[in-house]
Amino acid sequence: MEIYSLHVDCKVTSRFAHTVITSKIVNRANESKEATFEVELPKTAFITNFSMSIDGKVYPGIIKEKASAQKEYDTTVSHGQSAGLIKSTGRKLEQFHVSIHIAAASKVTFELTYEELLKRRLGKLELLIKVQPKQLVKHFQIDVHIFEPQGIRFLETDSTFMTNELTEALTKVQNETKAHILFKPTIDQQKVNPELDETLLNGDFVVRYDVKREATAGDIQIVNGYFVHYFAPREMPALPKNVIFVIDRSGSMAGRKIEQTRDALLKVLRDLRPEDHFSFITFNSRVAKWKSSLLQATPENVASAAGFVQTLLANGGTDINRALLTAVSVLDEAEGLPERSVSMIILLTDGQPTSGENNVEVIQENIQKAVNGKYALFCLGFGFDVSYKFLEKMALNNGGIARRIYENADAALQLQGFYQEVATPILMRIEMQYPENVVEGLTKNNFKLFFEGSEIIVSGKISNELELFPVEIKAQSRASNLTLKEEANVKEKELVFQNQSYIFGNFMERLWAYLTIQQLLERAVSAQEEDQRSLEAQALELSLRFSFVTPLTSMVVTKPAGQQQTELANKPTEAG
Repeated sequence: MEIYSLHVDCKVTSRFAHTVITSKIVNRANESKEATFEVELPKTAFITNFSMSIDGKVYPGIIKEKASAQKEYDTTVSHGQSAGLIKSTGRKLEQFHVSIHIAAASKVTFELTYEELLKRRLGKLELLIKVQPKQLVKHFQIDVHIFEPQGIRFLETDSTFMTNELTEALTKVQNETKAHILFKPTIDQQKVNPELDETLLNGDFVVRYDVKREATAGDIQIVNGYFVHYFAPREMPALPKNVIFVIDRSGSMAGRKIEQTRDALLKVLRDLRPEDHFSFITFNSRVAKWKSSLLQATPENVASAAGFVQTLLANGGTDINRALLTAVSVLDEAEGLPERSVSMIILLTDGQPTSGENNVEVIQENIQKAVNGKYALFCLGFGFDVSYKFLEKMALNNGGIARRIYENADAALQLQGFYQEVATPILMRIEMQYPENVVEGLTKNNFKLFFEGSEIIVSGKISNELELFPVEIKAQSRASNLTLKEEANVKEKELVFQNQSYIFGNFMERLWAYLTIQQLLERAVSAQEEDQRSLEAQALELSLRFSFVTPLTSMVVTKPAGQQQTELANKPTEAG
């Protein structure tokens, strides 16, 4: 089986990435053989299209509601279950895998399309392309086209497999608002060495960039009646933070996990600012406060905390409920904290609650009642013995997020990386306001906190023939209450995207749909049952209308006669 052509074509327009992977395979054997198409794509992406073309006949993937797709599948496949076409592989990726038998000398073309909205983290937008052809490919090419009307501030590529020879196959062309990255290695450049027919191409190909930000009230872009508003203020002072680290030291954390936790906490302590306040609560079946109240991050207090962190040992059960309630009461009773400051609780645990209250729903209720919207709760789940669903719901209920920490050599770096994302709050209570009577389908427009290096994105539909589109942002900064205003000229904004070859059809509408689905699914996690059904129904309707494989839809892939005819592509979720 020879892959004679493999092309990754990615167009990024205003952070929205549309990637098409085309693989052409020929059966050089003199008998029927199995051809495999295997692609890893980002977990944050939604597949929107897949097709196989065998000797000119096209077999498209059809996206349907999950339950009806499963029913159809069950009726056509009586013998044994297939494993499904998509599975989660590691932290950032999931794998799409399909195999079919093709006759001697036959050719097959596989084509997979997926889309995602790039998320700004620590000041960078990142596009990740996984490269793994597993053989030398005569025509191998990656094309990345970027169009950012705000202007490209910097652009870099990075790869885990580059050699000096391969670097020669990489070209970058860039102007003010556009960039084209082309990676087109010859067969010789792909080889591990001249004698061996082994490929070097195995790993990540990453493009990182950021945009210029001139306007204070963010940047508004409008296409075909849909708008997106990007807001990421620059050069603002950090709000002081009051942070309580709630650390699991139950028996399952013993050994490497507690060591990595100690390493990460020592580095986090060094990153605290002098005006921050902090404390630790550690727990197994017992809950222990390091100090009875929050301490200011003076050099002496930080040194004392570092000494304490180095003594952390793990044994016993897991009383998550009491540990979190204790953290809330320490914040409730705190005195002398800076008037404008951000209070947060960061929980790190590797298991299920086993001591004290262990009904997860009761714990979620208790914590939500106690926090009562006053603080943000971030939940880090270490490894795969945790109930990620439980942590995710608890974090989303309380204005935070959950993140899984993978049990690898770099777990301490993962913990630090997460902390860096929330280390610098610069705004709180952000309200993005738009004229009520002209905007429909508005995505989330109120945000509890804004962290340096991230970005707020709001999208919606402008309903009538509007000439000027006014926006207003209200927020609290360290120094004052801010009101930022901007007025966009709709016709001028629409012109920006006209005649751009970079653009794929109705990208702004798809960006709006992608963002809306992600937010509906996130809200469904922490909603009551009835609301959950309504949120999921809305997300399903959009998933079907825009052809997205989301956790609510499946793609039905039908193969040529005589093979296992139907297979399903279901999107995995972090909660499993």
